[in-house]
Amino acid sequence: MMELAEIWSELLDLPPDEIPHDVGFLRLGGDSVLAVRMSALVRKRLGVALALSDVRVETTLGELTELVRRRSSGEPAARALPLKVTPRPDPHAEFPLLPLQQGYFVGQQDGWELSYDSAHYYLDYALTGVDGDEAADALTDAVERLAAHQPTLRARVTSDGRQYVLPADAPGAVPQVRVHDLRAAGAEEIADTLQDVRQQMSTTGPDPTRGPGLDIRLTLLPGGEGRLHLGLSLLIFDGWSSSVLSRDLVTFVADWNAALPPLEINFGDYVNAVADLPATEAWQADRDWWWSKLDTLPTPPTLPLAADPQQVRPITMGNREHRWSADRWAALRQQCTGRGVTPSTAMLTAFGVVLARWAGHRRMLLNSLQLNRLPLHPDVQRVVGAFAATMLLPLDLDPGATFGELAATVQTTSGEHAAHNLITGVEVGRELARRRGSWRPVGPVVFQSVLGVDAAMGGRPPEDAGPLGRVVASDYFHQLRTPQVAIEVRCFELGPEMVAVFSLVDELFEADQVTAAFAEFVELVDALADGPGWDRMPGLPEAAEPEPDDEGLRLGLLLESAVSHPEGPPADDLEQAIADVFEELLEVPVLDRGADFFGLGGDSLLAVRAVVRLSKEVGIPVPVREFLSDSTVAGVASAVRSRLGDQPTDQPSDQPSDQLGGQR
Repeated sequence: MMELAEIWSELLDLPPDEIPHDVGFLRLGGDSVLAVRMSALVRKRLGVALALSDVRVETTLGELTELVRRRSSGEPAARALPLKVTPRPDPHAEFPLLPLQQGYFVGQQDGWELSYDSAHYYLDYALTGVDGDEAADALTDAVERLAAHQPTLRARVTSDGRQYVLPADAPGAVPQVRVHDLRAAGAEEIADTLQDVRQQMSTTGPDPTRGPGLDIRLTLLPGGEGRLHLGLSLLIFDGWSSSVLSRDLVTFVADWNAALPPLEINFGDYVNAVADLPATEAWQADRDWWWSKLDTLPTPPTLPLAADPQQVRPITMGNREHRWSADRWAALRQQCTGRGVTPSTAMLTAFGVVLARWAGHRRMLLNSLQLNRLPLHPDVQRVVGAFAATMLLPLDLDPGATFGELAATVQTTSGEHAAHNLITGVEVGRELARRRGSWRPVGPVVFQSVLGVDAAMGGRPPEDAGPLGRVVASDYFHQLRTPQVAIEVRCFELGPEMVAVFSLVDELFEADQVTAAFAEFVELVDALADGPGWDRMPGLPEAAEPEPDDEGLRLGLLLESAVSHPEGPPADDLEQAIADVFEELLEVPVLDRGADFFGLGGDSLLAVRAVVRLSKEVGIPVPVREFLSDSTVAGVASAVRSRLGDQPTDQPSDQPSDQLGGQR
């Protein structure tokens, strides 16, 4: 089918008549991100909806042609989703938070260990050739037009965890541009001001419960230089959305008269549609698949710790960063293509190898961040919103395998788990935490790759920003604050180069161990770009599982207190009031003072709502973290009494437990 060859030609930058029908998409230079883009283009241009599980990186053009032919003839997809995204009657009505949004929201309430008052990403980058007299007005106008085009810029989150979009003309709806004019300043004032802006925007992020989820500022510097500052709430924007936002923003700034094709749907329309997923057979099949795996999932890599995460109050995450040149990145991509694995898989495998050596065991559970935009409408890829989801990914690294063999196995495992993406990592983590009786994060070690996003979006981001001059993306500064994450690696492209960053809570680890691990990671990736690294055995530990270590703290093996209370009906009016709130929110009878909120079917978002309700009912606010640490009727009552200065009705028995960490 010529139309499919044209799509592959566009994505792979190959002449359509030179694309063989029997060579896989990956072998021709594609990857998993481009495969998602391919699925979207097939739907848009051919009117054929393909499930994400239909389009694999190994698919050949011939196989895709046959698949599209069958779908065009009416054959149902193996995982057909009977969902349709349509505009909501009231575009300003409230709609739910998606699971990962819920996790970020609870984190902002200090519900988890390793929490922050704002979950957000901060970035600033250089501008050159700025028109200092026009830049501020052009940027302000562009943000206003962007907020009209992308309603999510006007999104807000309620105190009990719902979201909505303000009308464009509502006071404060549109993010306001702040300008720091340093064109006449000296070098010392410039340095101090930039440091202050970065410190403020890194540590005090935009909070959509109180205002816009985007903080945008412009610094004007001498000689036509400048910097654009962006603070992005993770409650509102995912990684793909930040790229969409930046591209749309530059388009509007560069041309006062620019107009983008209108969007037929918005994020709220999409969220309302996927709210019906649990009623589908595909969702139920994915749930059954994940639930069958839960009891055999390994621990996170049990990295040695310098402090218990429960005792740490981080401000920002520290970074270790390396940039590979255009030539080195091209060499790595070529090696990956020749080995039949995606660059993201290569980086994931390298991360797994380094973690295994660091932790001393080779079987581990990682948390992987996924784009997770279900292809339910042609505009889904163009919409700004927090679509992203996590996916729990077990790795079992064979100590007798070469790196190339390990990467092939990791790619198969990752593909198998991604094929069941209708259940997100947050939902799987909640169930895993219930089974393990834990409230610690189940996936505190994260892998994130957006390699290939530029190609999937049609090319590199625009650099000409009109009155803002030219974007110099290679000159940047960034900070991340992600709740429940101890350490993560982020891989992304920067023009023709590739960057990998270890972002971590510095207080948790010995600095020399982190430095050594990151150097090992860089060395391993360099060996892959050179070629010989693929055929070497990486020297993995023999131990599959973590070995008992009575000395020191280890991630994933931290002790927890098993709290118990005497059984029986609520002991007094306070406990009865708490039981009533539990009953109302969970829609189940609560007759036992030892009944646990999560054991009854609650989750972290409902816990926040319970805290809000209890504050109104009993007049005493209970911190979310205290609620989560003992979420029984009697335990919550004890927390209320302690704030009133009263003695608890019973004394809980604290006994050490070897339960593994989880997320509720």
